[in-house]
Amino acid sequence: NCVFRSLNKMNFITKLSAFCLRKSKMQQRHQSSRRPAVPLGSRILTDPSKVFEHNMWDHMQWSQQEEENAKEKAAENSLVKVQWEDQEILPEKTRKELKTEERSSEHTKINSTNSFSHKSEMFDEGKKYWKKNCGGGSTSAQGYAYNRKQVKFLTDNPQGKNCGQELDRLESFPGSDATYKILEVGCGAGNSVFPILKVLCNTPGTFLYCCDFASGAVELVKSHSSYNSAWCYAFVHDVCDDALPYPFPDEILDVILLVFVLSTIHPDRMQQVANRLAKLLKPGGMLLFRDYGRYDTAQLRFKKGHCLSENFYVRGDGTRVYFFTKDEVWNMFNLAGLTEVQNLVDRRLQVNRKKKVKMQRVWIQSKFQKPLPLSLNNPEETTEGHPCR
Repeated sequence: NCVFRSLNKMNFITKLSAFCLRKSKMQQRHQSSRRPAVPLGSRILTDPSKVFEHNMWDHMQWSQQEEENAKEKAAENSLVKVQWEDQEILPEKTRKELKTEERSSEHTKINSTNSFSHKSEMFDEGKKYWKKNCGGGSTSAQGYAYNRKQVKFLTDNPQGKNCGQELDRLESFPGSDATYKILEVGCGAGNSVFPILKVLCNTPGTFLYCCDFASGAVELVKSHSSYNSAWCYAFVHDVCDDALPYPFPDEILDVILLVFVLSTIHPDRMQQVANRLAKLLKPGGMLLFRDYGRYDTAQLRFKKGHCLSENFYVRGDGTRVYFFTKDEVWNMFNLAGLTEVQNLVDRRLQVNRKKKVKMQRVWIQSKFQKPLPLSLNNPEETTEGHPCR
């Protein structure tokens, strides 16, 4: 039964990752003369004379000349840097006021519950263990990390004080009854949220969290006719603020969607964001990443005076964007303690058939997983005390 549940979970992750990355904020595609092992599209341009027959071609291979031209263009538009004092998007006072408002709002919501009727069997078992070890007044530090549900109960209080309050807090967070939990970071107005919810509403035991820095965007999600607190919890959150709590404990998420979000964050803060998100994943949980790749058309189109730092630019509307390499993405999530499942460059040719314009698009698409405990990775290890024993 345990193996069956694990297989179902992996199948669900595979389907969800393909679905969500397909329905991402940048619904665009690319191509080349040959198809890679990982399917990222099937429209292959084999006859250059037919290039304007479709809007997008997949798996494009760049020539050495195209690569050199892109590097020269990026170097040219990076010569003039934006002055340091002009690089802040929001005035410091506004940011502080927004963060104060967010904290107040989240503290009032953190004790709300959802209407799931399917209680997690493993959460119940973990709860019994917690009560047994906290209520007995043990004389040494007690701890229990519940592997399968990864609902972590730890205490260093030898008298077992406040265990009841801590248990109540862990039980009451939104979506606590769900057995499969997903977080979309940077949900915007819900372009990905509602297609995902269409799937989740027919999948008992699943729950979607979604957050965005903009409170207006979150309100749009919550006011949508398809929003249902039984399946979803939308909240305002600044992922760059480590002091701002999430409305749920660490190590409970099965999937995190990070699609065209990290590129908007200053490069100096990206690692801390990756580290914090990794803590939210349960062992075996998956982070799905998609974002701009180095020398994408969007990077090459910038004029002089829009470059903030190397490969980091500001658009006309004040928003910022970074262009990644595959190695940078691997290094960042590896330092966060995640292991690579997939990490590739997605090159596509986008065309404007009316204007006869070709655009070389480049994205990075990756999957990184939080390692399982050693006892789950090695079947020869003892399984004593395992939930699936």
